[in-house]
This record gives sequence, C-alpha cells and structure tokens, in this order.
Amino acid sequence: MILYLHGFDATSPGNHEKMRQLQFIDKDVRLVSYSTQHPKHDMQQLLNEVSRQLQQSDDTAPLILGVGLGAFWAERIGFLNGLRAVLINPNLSPEINMGAQIDRPEEYADITSKCVDKFRSKNEGKALVILSRSDDVNNNAQVYDELSEYYQVIWDEDQPHKFPVLASQLSTIASFKLG
Repeated sequence: MILYLHGFDATSPGNHEKMRQLQFIDKDVRLVSYSTQHPKHDMQQLLNEVSRQLQQSDDTAPLILGVGLGAFWAERIGFLNGLRAVLINPNLSPEINMGAQIDRPEEYADITSKCVDKFRSKNEGKALVILSRSDDVNNNAQVYDELSEYYQVIWDEDQPHKFPVLASQLSTIASFKLG
C-alpha cells in the first residue's frame, strides 16, 4: 500500500496521474487528503486517517509519499506511524514560504517545534528524498542541506516542483518501499 499526500494544490489533475504512476509499484495506492489551510486540524485528521488506512491493509511494507506540502506531512506522519516515507520536493517551512496562502501559518511553526525532539535523528534512513534541480518553488539546495544528514537524497534533473512524471524514479521508490 502506498499512501499519497497531495501538495498545496489538492485539486490538481496531476495528483491522479501520480497515483496512477505509483500503481506500477503497488496496485493499492490511496489518496489521503487534507485541507491545506488549517495545519493543526490537518495534523489530527492525517494521523487518524493514516491509522485507519493501516488497519485496513495487510501490507507488511506500507509507504507514505508526499509532494511539496504533502512531503512536509509525509515525513512527520510517517515518523509518528513508523512508516517509510518518500519526500518529493518537500516544503520544510510552509509558515515562511506559504504564509499568504494559508489561514494560520503560525500553526506550521508550532507543529514543527512540537514534533518529537530531534525526530530526524530518530527517523534516520526511513525516508527517501527526491529533489528537482529545476524546482521553481523550493530552494532545494537548502532542503538538501537540512535533510541529507538523515536521509538518502536523489536529484532529478528534469522534473519541476510538482513532479508530474515519476517514471525515472519508480524503481528507486519500489526498492525503498521494500526496505
């Protein structure tokens, strides 16, 4: 089972396309949606929904995958549920770079500060990070600096921020899912 967390643009047709591509890895790909506007509510809703999805699956190696803002959540929700996570162009500071687009940006800062102390060192090796060199939203050099100490990072030379085509990364994601 792969749990897919969309980015800020929840209604983008690209989400369905990415989920379709992920079915080459695992036929059981499930969208876990959230509001994007209310972080504290999203955190609780995502924890509850992921827990429910895990109870409904017998997959011994479930994976959570998120793009952009979805990767912010995938890292944290994955850690709190003991899941391996794939983070594609993660937005590590939505409270800073999305402040005008969300209702309560300070809640992201609060969530970041209240997550388990030094959770990345406790989660070391349990996430795979895929970064686009041509990301027009994130400063991925900065993301690399922040995450490479804890997780394997792969650079993609072709895809933009929303990463519409996963084909070149599917085998890597499949291998990572199996551990």
